[in-house]
Amino acid sequence: METVTIRDEFIKLGQALKLAGLVGSGVEAKDVIADGEVKVNGEVETRRGKKLYKGDTVEFAGQAFVID
Repeated sequence: METVTIRDEFIKLGQALKLAGLVGSGVEAKDVIADGEVKVNGEVETRRGKKLYKGDTVEFAGQAFVID
């Protein structure tokens, strides 16, 4: 599983997808999240502003990463 390292206390879901290289833009992130294609900790998440903290896992398009 890939690791996305953050410097702050949290990162928003849309930003995390971009940082992980799974989407190319914020608009693309917004679309895939709104379409229910992204899971956070095993649950479908439709809020792109969802705050992710260290230890959270994200799944999209057959790939997964953990926030560290």
